[in-house]
Amino acid sequence: MINGIVDQNCEARLRLVVSNESKQRQVIDAVIDTGFTGFLTLPLTVINSLNLRLYSREEGTLGDGSTCIFDVYSGLVIWDGEYRYIDVNAAETEPLVGMSLLYGYRMQLDAIEGGIVVIQSLNSLS
Repeated sequence: MINGIVDQNCEARLRLVVSNESKQRQVIDAVIDTGFTGFLTLPLTVINSLNLRLYSREEGTLGDGSTCIFDVYSGLVIWDGEYRYIDVNAAETEPLVGMSLLYGYRMQLDAIEGGIVVIQSLNSLS
């Protein structure tokens, strides 16, 4: 199970540990963005400090309908207590958790300031 909180801006947030293949870690706070289909976005400062490996570029559609090219890096995140390899899109915004990371999980939240966010594996619910 993964827990988070709804902040004063009514954004659901998670605290995550991201890592490189050498297990060098960094704690980040990320906003859950159900309109983002990728795994995770990180600013270049975090990507560079972890020395993540660039492995592709992909086109993405932003919330305003415009498109841009994202550099995609290979990274690790501790997710539900285990290391998981993920794609990390470089974006000069605050970190975002997307639907690919949430896939296979149920998310429930109390949509009030200070409300709880609970994310559970669908496998654990059956």
